[in-house]
Amino acid sequence: MKILIFSLAYHPFIGGAEVAIKSITDRLPNVEWEMITVNLDGKQKSSEKLGNVLIHRVGNSKLDKYRFPWLAYKKAKELQKKGGYNIIWAMMANQAGWAALKFKKKFSQIKYLLTLQEGDSELDIWWRTWFMRPLYKNIYRKADKIQAISKFLAKRAERMGYGGKIEVVPNGVKSEWLGRLDYTELIKSRNPRQIITTSRLEKKNGIESLIRSMVDVDGQLIILGDGSLRNRFQGLIGDLGLNNKVNIVGQVSNSEVYQHLAESAVFVRPSLSEGLGNSFLEAMAMYVPIVGTAVGGIVDFLEDNKTGMVCQPKNPRDIAEKINYILDEKNKEEVEQIVKQARELVVRKYNWDDIAKKMENIFKGL
Repeated sequence: MKILIFSLAYHPFIGGAEVAIKSITDRLPNVEWEMITVNLDGKQKSSEKLGNVLIHRVGNSKLDKYRFPWLAYKKAKELQKKGGYNIIWAMMANQAGWAALKFKKKFSQIKYLLTLQEGDSELDIWWRTWFMRPLYKNIYRKADKIQAISKFLAKRAERMGYGGKIEVVPNGVKSEWLGRLDYTELIKSRNPRQIITTSRLEKKNGIESLIRSMVDVDGQLIILGDGSLRNRFQGLIGDLGLNNKVNIVGQVSNSEVYQHLAESAVFVRPSLSEGLGNSFLEAMAMYVPIVGTAVGGIVDFLEDNKTGMVCQPKNPRDIAEKINYILDEKNKEEVEQIVKQARELVVRKYNWDDIAKKMENIFKGL
């Protein structure tokens, strides 16, 4: 089986979608994998093998994301002449999906799988695609099959007019997060007043509300991540007099995330929209109680008072109330039960080995 992947980004530029591709392709070595992606900084090799994937990069800057449908389509036609693919796999209904759509129109006999990973709200997507709405809907409608990482995204595909079968297969958690952990030993190293979030510093993740909630929390918040709103958030921290309570650490390595989670008493992200929310799953794998909003794909794993606590979006006081409840020592036994149930859910449902097998079945069924 030979599969061509269309993805706007790939290693060394890593996000949830890129982790998913690598986690799946690493576990399916019998598939012949190729990929077309953007040379986002112009410094990467035009062609190289990473893991099981032969990567072809087009363009030479971030701006070439917008030219990707044409650049990738041209490259894909060249590659098709050399061998031929059984399946094309588009990572998200963006320019990657548009490139796959163009290729599908030319080579209709090749099966087209679309994966939905988007965390943006439908309103944000509408503003970006209103001028090309019929074409955008066809990215969904012309797929032979759609795989969505959450029920929320599966319903979006239906609203876009897709009439075929939709498979809900989530992203997973790295195996090292799911290894044997002694809960009793783990909590000994915890800072009982440390709150953590791992997040891109963008509007959709609700970090402003989390910062404001710290006015009413007796604890320290560390923020792992970077983004366009970092300077604004830093100013807000100063304006609220929270310099001693809130620290924007910035982007850190995966191992550092792991260490910070191990030391934290609660994970919070009051998202306004979310495709799934892998950062929550990582915290759950580390027995860290989570606080999140009931939006998007979060509802697939967050059940109030059973696998975490639900807070209201854009409501700093409610966020603070949920954090304080978890930090209160008198609620220790209840919180312990919640984190153990959350951990069991992640181990059972969100491990990459099982997810890769489900994806393999999807490929074989096309």
